Amino acid sequence: MKPTSWKTKNRGKVISIIIVNWNAGQQLRDCISSIGRASHDGFILSEVVVVDNGSKDDSLDGIEKMGVPVTVVRNSINRGFAAACNQGTTRAKGDYLLFLNPDTVLFEDSLTRPIEFMERKDNASIGICGIKLLDEQGSYSTSCARFPSARIFLGAATGLSKLFPRVFPRHLMSGIECKNGGVVDQVIGAFFLVRAELFNKLNGFDERFFVYFEEVDFSLRAKRLGYSSYLLTGATAFHKGGGCTDAVKAARLFYSLRSRLQYGKKHFSAADNIGLIITTIFVEFGTRVSVAVLALSSSQMRETLGGYGKLFGYLMGRGKNGNQG
Repeated sequence: MKPTSWKTKNRGKVISIIIVNWNAGQQLRDCISSIGRASHDGFILSEVVVVDNGSKDDSLDGIEKMGVPVTVVRNSINRGFAAACNQGTTRAKGDYLLFLNPDTVLFEDSLTRPIEFMERKDNASIGICGIKLLDEQGSYSTSCARFPSARIFLGAATGLSKLFPRVFPRHLMSGIECKNGGVVDQVIGAFFLVRAELFNKLNGFDERFFVYFEEVDFSLRAKRLGYSSYLLTGATAFHKGGGCTDAVKAARLFYSLRSRLQYGKKHFSAADNIGLIITTIFVEFGTRVSVAVLALSSSQMRETLGGYGKLFGYLMGRGKNGNQG
């Protein structure tokens, strides 16, 4: 039997929303409030599962009394984004799973349009749907990306992607590239709508990715099963970006670098993986230090040295996780 909805007048497919929280503060409450304000026509919102990764702030205060069916899962430590997402799905009953970042705010049509789109019979091969994300000025915020390659990483590390974008394309796609939407390699994980059946087929996110690249890996595995990712630009949502990790930029850099290397080890050829390691450890490190020196930026230097210090420690076997908690 389908679960009873908090809005019983609606009929249709069931959607579950999973939000992973780590010290998001007021952003989490704003996100949940926007879920309640958004239109729910044509589907049943079964539950909003908030998985808290050991937050130390007041993020969770009052969220179960906001008029939205919220279930809170509390972890004593930061288990990582991928693991927490998987953990949240064990409480989810939906036909669709929406992984939503706490620094997002939904608009009127943020839920109805992608569900309606995914329900069309001719879209059965689309397994993942994202929508157009906007920044604080109402302009395009990164919404989709290419599958990364050793060449893409090299272009980003050296600046060649700016000089020769056709030879060294960027990983994150621009607003112009995404203007009309359509099938893309991947949509950004801030709003990541997945068919539950597909999620189960892929056994969820790979928990070796503590944070970053877990949705990239998932999207690639989905494509190999014959499922596409689609950016639906007819629906929008606000996304702050970096909202929960701005205060820990060195750790954020470490996670990004580590997950990048893990992705390359899993999906690249041996030669490309070696190229990625050289690019990440030597080329990009040198570039970041040079930029910090030229900019006379002590904060950039601290971020670079802190992030790479954690990475080098991890690669040498010191601190197996390096996980922020």
